[in-house]
Amino acid sequence: MKTLAREQKLQHLYWRAGFGIPFRNDQARSGIKSAVRELFKSSGQAAPLQVALPHTETTGQADAQNADMRQKRQRERQQGFVLLNNAWLTQMATSQAQLREKMTLFWHGHFACRLREPRFALLQHNTLRQHALGKFPDLLLAISKDPGMLQFLNNQQNRKQRPNENFARELLELFTLGRGHYTEQDIKEAARAFTGWSYNPQGEFVFRARQHDRGQKTFMGKRGNFNGEEILQMIVENPRTAEFLTSKLYAFFVSEVPNPERIKALSSYFYETGYDIPKLLEKIFTAKWFYGTDVVGSKIKSPIELLAGLQRQFDVRYTDSRSPLVLQRALGQELFRPTNVSGWAGGRNWIDSSTLAFRLRIGPALLQDAALEVNLKPDDDTEPTAPRKRRQDGLRTVRAKASLSGLHQQLQNVKDRELIEKLSQKLLQVPLQPETAALLTQHIPAGATHDDKVTLLTLRLLSLPEYQLC
Repeated sequence: MKTLAREQKLQHLYWRAGFGIPFRNDQARSGIKSAVRELFKSSGQAAPLQVALPHTETTGQADAQNADMRQKRQRERQQGFVLLNNAWLTQMATSQAQLREKMTLFWHGHFACRLREPRFALLQHNTLRQHALGKFPDLLLAISKDPGMLQFLNNQQNRKQRPNENFARELLELFTLGRGHYTEQDIKEAARAFTGWSYNPQGEFVFRARQHDRGQKTFMGKRGNFNGEEILQMIVENPRTAEFLTSKLYAFFVSEVPNPERIKALSSYFYETGYDIPKLLEKIFTAKWFYGTDVVGSKIKSPIELLAGLQRQFDVRYTDSRSPLVLQRALGQELFRPTNVSGWAGGRNWIDSSTLAFRLRIGPALLQDAALEVNLKPDDDTEPTAPRKRRQDGLRTVRAKASLSGLHQQLQNVKDRELIEKLSQKLLQVPLQPETAALLTQHIPAGATHDDKVTLLTLRLLSLPEYQLC
């Protein structure tokens, strides 16, 4: 196995455990072990995301009003999601707690909900953020009692003698055990155990005792008068849950190509630690194979990783609040709007012929303050109320300001002939082929300053398909 240089290993670690290394920082001097320790230390405390949302009535109240009032409520909800989206993307790009941001993004896709009310979305987000680096059983209990989850999967309709199986089904299939490791009868009995789990208008969990089924239930071979908490406990006592979660974490942090031997060892360790998430991640980040050439640069950046990384490294600032959301929608990953309850498929699904061409334009356009035109399909669920002709014409223009000053400073003493090599090490996770490097260094204007050369080569590197990998 080829040994990577320390700087390459650190670049890999910070892209996988966060959103890259800002060029204003010089973390390349750290060793891997100290860098891993610092990642956990800086992410130790869970601070909630603070967003001042516009006041919105509940859906029932809004529907009771006239059409103008309903339209106003809808605009307020949409504006709320714009504020949430911007706040979290900025947090990813600027926060020192990079690992907590990355793990919150993982759980956001794992416990995927597409909510209508931004206040419920914020509550759910902060629940994920709080437990992102704790123990999975605590997170599972908290998210199962989350009002957004209960609403999204219809558990407020789950009542004695009229059970609704939506939450129980997704709990077993998508959140814990995985398909094929439970029976339809297990779903039915689990649903009965969660009867009465609901929430009030303030977004607080409520157990409605009169709606709870107190009868005997048989779940995964055990019989008893089980309640929801006991069902969750039996689920985490099953080692299959650890294997299912470890497989997803491996795909997210390591590789889309599963390695059964590694996953088996990691899942056993995860189970033995009581589902301690930081201990599992530390095991991954300090493993020699994590820095192997078969792992480094093997993953396609998700749209959020791409945009947060650009913002983090180049201090990107958009000229209007809707621009980040427009880019996310065009690329196929919009925060707080997962495609379905399964979350985003990821991997090669991020790329097709049209999205790749668009991706290659984003970095250079944002760094040059160029107008980036984006053609969106109409989507009433996320687009604000607007004149009809603008709805039919989905063209949006994205502009931003960015800074390369950190990169200029880091490379100020690098000789011209070494620039492309040093830049590729900072921007790419895969080696730059010599013939590609030769092409990139051609046609540099005569009389260009050192900073001009850094800027030009950076723009050319960002337009390569290799920049899409991490």
